[in-house]
Amino acid sequence: MEEGDLAAGKSIAAERGAWIVFEDEAGQSMTPPRARTWGRIGQTPVVRVRGRGSGRVSMAGMTCYKPGERSRLIYSIREYRGRKGEPKGFGWRDFRDLIVRARIQLGGPIVLVWDNLRLHLTAGMREFIETNAEWLTVFHLPTYAPDLNPQEGIWSLVKREIGNLAAGDLTQITRAVKRRLKRIQYRPELVDGCLATTGLTLED
Repeated sequence: MEEGDLAAGKSIAAERGAWIVFEDEAGQSMTPPRARTWGRIGQTPVVRVRGRGSGRVSMAGMTCYKPGERSRLIYSIREYRGRKGEPKGFGWRDFRDLIVRARIQLGGPIVLVWDNLRLHLTAGMREFIETNAEWLTVFHLPTYAPDLNPQEGIWSLVKREIGNLAAGDLTQITRAVKRRLKRIQYRPELVDGCLATTGLTLED
């Protein structure tokens, strides 16, 4: 994020007593991400999985920060199994509902920071943001800047957990993702650490 935008977001958050919330999405198919594991010397471990045509788990998450408050993680998960008429991922209304849920859980106004994903820029989302300007302010990250979004760190922690999982079906993937995200929710120091790795700070 440009320094001016970050300063403006921090100022607005301070004036309103708002939370600064970083949002991002990720997905996981049956093909596991690459990960480190144990193996015999000179023998590369190989895990065979069924990865084609097996669906996908979509994840949307928010890392939430406010000076003097415990950092929070709020998330939503959706499964796509390839059924007729089934949405492949999140729609703009799902993001709207996640923002509303964050406001309820955080109990105060929000300064939302996210990227320029097409669904973030739809007419419906723009109208929602404008209608709720009294408690919601939005800033956009540069076109490609994952290193500035602490939610990317959360996804890294999740995928590290499932890197060695040879799941038999999509339900196992979903269960593992939810279990890892739930553990992170109870460890605010991990959420703080994801912010620290971006080099951003909440206090001037």
